[in-house]
Amino acid sequence: MPDVQPFKRPEWEPLAHAGCHGVDHNVLVAQGNFALALLRFAPNATIHEHPAAWPIDVYCLEGSGRFSLDGDVASIHAGECVRWPSNVAHRLWTEASTMMTLMVENPPEP
Repeated sequence: MPDVQPFKRPEWEPLAHAGCHGVDHNVLVAQGNFALALLRFAPNATIHEHPAAWPIDVYCLEGSGRFSLDGDVASIHAGECVRWPSNVAHRLWTEASTMMTLMVENPPEP
């Protein structure tokens, strides 16, 4: 018989980093070196430009937006994904549209 366990259902919260606006996040899983989070972008929303010490996979679930990776800018649409390599500055934003993304962080063990 499968072992079905309850889990705390997280709530949507504003992303509280300097330079971020119009973005709510919902951390679904944060266990050790693994994290899954949803980001919900309003029109004209943005996360700040920053690098991460590990790769991040970004899955666009709904809508569309733009991202920059080391200064290069591209679009991302529902059904597309992009990998941001470690230690490379990245940013994600919307213009007139909304967007929802799934962020997957799986840094290597120390």
